[in-house]
Amino acid sequence: EDWAVIAGRRVRLQVAHTKLSFSRAFILRAYPLQTHEMLFDALAEAFRVLGGVPRRGIFDNMKTAVDRIGSGKARQVNLRFMALASHYLFEATFCNPAAGWEKGQIEKTVQDARRQIWQDLPAFPDLGALNAWLQARCLDCWERLQHIELARSIAEVHASERPHLMVPGRPFDGFVEQT
Repeated sequence: EDWAVIAGRRVRLQVAHTKLSFSRAFILRAYPLQTHEMLFDALAEAFRVLGGVPRRGIFDNMKTAVDRIGSGKARQVNLRFMALASHYLFEATFCNPAAGWEKGQIEKTVQDARRQIWQDLPAFPDLGALNAWLQARCLDCWERLQHIELARSIAEVHASERPHLMVPGRPFDGFVEQT
C-alpha cells in the first residue's frame, strides 16, 4: 500500500510490483483495490512494458491467486488465476508463508520504490496519469540504475533478456459475465 494525491484527495492505493529476476527490470502500477481485475491488469501491463512473459512467475500467497495454502508447496490455486497463467503460458510458483527470503528481490523493490519514486510524487488528476508517471519513472530507473551483479544498467541487461521472454499475445480477458 502507498498513498498519493489524486483529484485533490489523498488516497490509499494498492501498488502492484512486478520484477524480472535476471535483469531486475521492474514496473509499478497503482489501483484503488486489490482484486482479481487489479492482478490481471497489472500483469498484462507489466508484460507489455517488459516486452514479454517470463516462463515462470514467483508469487506471494495473495488471495487473488491462492484460495488455500496447504502444507509445504501445496496450494489450492484460484480458478481465475489458473486461467490467467494458462492464457499467458507461465508456470506459477508460490512462496512459503512467512519466508521473506524467498521474495527478497521484490521486497527490496518495494523499499527502493518508496525511496526513489514515491518520495517525489506530485499530485495527479486521475489514476491513469499516476500510472503513466510511474511507468516513466520506472523506465528512467532502468537507465540510471546499475544491475547489482553485472557492470551494466538494468536497461542494458533487460535488452539482452527480452528475446528470451515469451510473446504476450492479446491481454487476458478476466471479466466474469453474469446474467
